[in-house]
Amino acid sequence: MFWYLIILIGVAWLVQSIFGFLQIRHFNRHYAALRSLGRVAIGKRTGLFRAGTVVMFSIDKQDRIIKAKRMQGVTVLSRVKDMTGFAGKKLPTMQASDYDHVNKLTKIAIKDAVKSFNILSRGGELEVKKGLVERLFSRKK
Repeated sequence: MFWYLIILIGVAWLVQSIFGFLQIRHFNRHYAALRSLGRVAIGKRTGLFRAGTVVMFSIDKQDRIIKAKRMQGVTVLSRVKDMTGFAGKKLPTMQASDYDHVNKLTKIAIKDAVKSFNILSRGGELEVKKGLVERLFSRKK
């Protein structure tokens, strides 16, 4: 019985890894397509038990959005989809009213994309957030 459990866990891990690889490959293809149009601003809203969201905006030299895409979901079966209503808007000056038509998690990811773009366009650096495991096991100083 014990060996069946070990084998089941191994198979589940292998299937999860394969689907994760396929999801990353799918994301990278869409990123490359956006990158061929111009610069790409990415924002994310990570979720542990709720859906995670990643938004990507392809922008031109005048900081206007050419195309917008979003990947949202809880599982490795999430796929990148187009977002409408953003073409032609200036990314650095987007207001909340510009993205009222999207859900709450997507709004958070869009705010992150705008914030990251503004920091990087001024020559700053993004701060790297600690992951869950790193936060749990980091030593307090």
